[in-house]
Amino acid sequence: MNMENLEQQLSLLGNKSSYKATYAPEVLEAFDNKHPEHDYWVRFNCPEFTSLCPITGQPDFAEIRIGYIPDRKMVESKSLKIYLFSFRNHGAFHEDCVNIILKDLIRLMDPKYIEVTGLFLPRGGISIHPYANYGRPNTPYAEMAAQRLLTHE
Repeated sequence: MNMENLEQQLSLLGNKSSYKATYAPEVLEAFDNKHPEHDYWVRFNCPEFTSLCPITGQPDFAEIRIGYIPDRKMVESKSLKIYLFSFRNHGAFHEDCVNIILKDLIRLMDPKYIEVTGLFLPRGGISIHPYANYGRPNTPYAEMAAQRLLTHE
């Protein structure tokens, strides 16, 4: 892939960051995987994730962990950062946030396998750690997803 082609795929990298005030999946950008011929993990940690409780409007704080095995496309990290920041004023339960992130990244990249974990800080004395994953149907990655879900702690 040449630089001109890469620059056509990515509009945020190298430019001043513009953060969205509301949930904004449209900011996610993908680029071509230069190594689709073999499997490897890509991991992201976002230790400063914030969303709002949809009932009380109180802020919820979490570390969001994303791991995936790419196929043809990969998520660009700056767009992911801006996307995750867009949850700051978004009202959603912890479990919803994790599943929304998972589904948006599946739509963007069509990965072979992906998992998203939310390590939400305690509020009212209880912390919540939702986990969601996906393996491409009818492939060994679907079996991997089922196994990882069953053995997830």
